[in-house]
Amino acid sequence: MFNATNKISIQVNGETQACPAATPLPELLTQLQLNPRLIAVEYNGEILHRQYWNDTTMQPGDRLEIVTIVGGG
Repeated sequence: MFNATNKISIQVNGETQACPAATPLPELLTQLQLNPRLIAVEYNGEILHRQYWNDTTMQPGDRLEIVTIVGGG
């Protein structure tokens, strides 16, 4: 039987997303089909440095802004 409490709601670029509680950030980025090498992440209003990504897990109500880095001239 599915337990609804296993899923939490978070905001990703202003849109509500559901994910399992305590999903590590790198796993969430993979689920969203994003290349971690080409993005910057703002987590609950603060830029989250890449060194902290593995230690960051999703909690109910978290807000992420994910920006893709584009090269060019």
